[in-house]
Amino acid sequence: MLEDYRRYPIGIQNFEQLRNNNCVYVDKTELVYKLTHTDQVYFLSRPRRFGKSLLVSTLEAYFQGKKGLFGGLAMERLEKDWESYPVLHIDFSISKYLSAHYLRSAINWFLERWEREYGCCVEDKKGTPFSVRLGNVIESAYKKTGKAVVVLVDEYDSPMLDTNSDVALQGELRGIMRDFFSPLKGMGQYLRFLFITGISKFSQMSIFSELNNLQNISMRDDFSAICGITEQELLTELKPDIERMAEANNETFEEACIHLKQRYDGYHFSKHCADIYNPFSLFNAFNAKEYKNFWFSTGTPTFLIDLLRESDFDVRSLEGIEAIDEQFDAPTERIVSPVPVLYQSGYLTIKGYDPDFRIYNLAYPNGEVRQGFVESLLPAYVHLPGENNTFYVVSFIRDLRKGDIESCLERTRSFFASIPNDLENKTEKHYQTIFYLLFRLMGQYVETEVKTAVGRADVVVKMPDAVYVFEFKFDGTPEEALAQIDSKQYAVPYQADGRRVVKVGVNFDSATRTIGEWIVR
Repeated sequence: MLEDYRRYPIGIQNFEQLRNNNCVYVDKTELVYKLTHTDQVYFLSRPRRFGKSLLVSTLEAYFQGKKGLFGGLAMERLEKDWESYPVLHIDFSISKYLSAHYLRSAINWFLERWEREYGCCVEDKKGTPFSVRLGNVIESAYKKTGKAVVVLVDEYDSPMLDTNSDVALQGELRGIMRDFFSPLKGMGQYLRFLFITGISKFSQMSIFSELNNLQNISMRDDFSAICGITEQELLTELKPDIERMAEANNETFEEACIHLKQRYDGYHFSKHCADIYNPFSLFNAFNAKEYKNFWFSTGTPTFLIDLLRESDFDVRSLEGIEAIDEQFDAPTERIVSPVPVLYQSGYLTIKGYDPDFRIYNLAYPNGEVRQGFVESLLPAYVHLPGENNTFYVVSFIRDLRKGDIESCLERTRSFFASIPNDLENKTEKHYQTIFYLLFRLMGQYVETEVKTAVGRADVVVKMPDAVYVFEFKFDGTPEEALAQIDSKQYAVPYQADGRRVVKVGVNFDSATRTIGEWIVR
């Protein structure tokens, strides 16, 4: 590979293609070797764009005995006896499943390919259950090759995620999937390895309930780094890329590391997991040599936004929320809390673990996820186009940079007045959420702190020459807001850094649905 050119595996999920095209590859094959030489049946959940498909493809290349692809990797040193096995690779991300017909067609496509390859004769394909056909394929592959069969299932939950809001269709899809996979339990003597991936850990129980030997490694420390890029891997294997990033952005190597960490690091998938970077965002940043929100460019599932609204979930608590093991295993057909969905989808991650009470602390992984999710959430609460919200935030920051707090507050008054008055929810909590989301958006331009616990001001905005401490009252008075700033000493922590401290007490008037009076001191 040329030292002055690095090809990144953006959009490449096939291990053979990646290796043959000299793409950057962070070596995970030592973990792949461990995975393939311990237990037999595994399940792994990770968020989208985290390398699950590449991992499955790596396993496929390994079990097909493609030794040449592993030159220079840990696998070359570890594996002494290369063998080739028949591999059934099932990728459910190939289609959208808006009806049961699409799922049946996809499964039939997989089965027909294997039936041709391994000489299965099925006279009545329409009348023969998928379970019987899969069983025939596995047995035929075993007999034809004399080798146990490897089954790799990628994105098993795509059909359910595509139709999350349709309860009846969800039930039908689960029934089809349960039938298709049912032979796997009773055919252990024909199987060398079974590996299943998906986003959602919770729905695997209702589809693979019969696989009682399934090893769920999603939250195990020893496999926590099998997808994604650890900080150690970043600083060693990707050091040249950080250097190029620093040079392109006119910053030091250390400054580039800080920016990458703030924006793309912070994922933890187990109790003692090392820091994990999002590989999709990291490689896109290296390729573009810019610190942008790449993960969110692929879109936010609308069902998550709808779930938060329908459950009346306080989005301000996403800065830090507690959960127990059982919450991660809640079946999708009985979702009562959005927390498991947010965790499995990558919008929340583990930030701490209390062994005494077996409680996980969850929060946004990093700045990219926080900013992107807030940008996706705000239109659902204000019913205005996203570009209106961005324009408001930018204008607000420009006013603050000029020290024109009066214009900032006038702008805020106009913004809230522009929100349609037919909103169903006009409670204090609703408007507090809008304030929270707006000020969180400002965090991409300046340093902000937004209230997440008792004893802190509602909002603190830090500018180069001043710190603004905001307190908002709902149907109160600005005097009461200022009195709270003083009595709770919200401004005291900022008085020692030499910047001017500005206290702002604001009242929100529910009758006019916008801010009323304010006092700046």
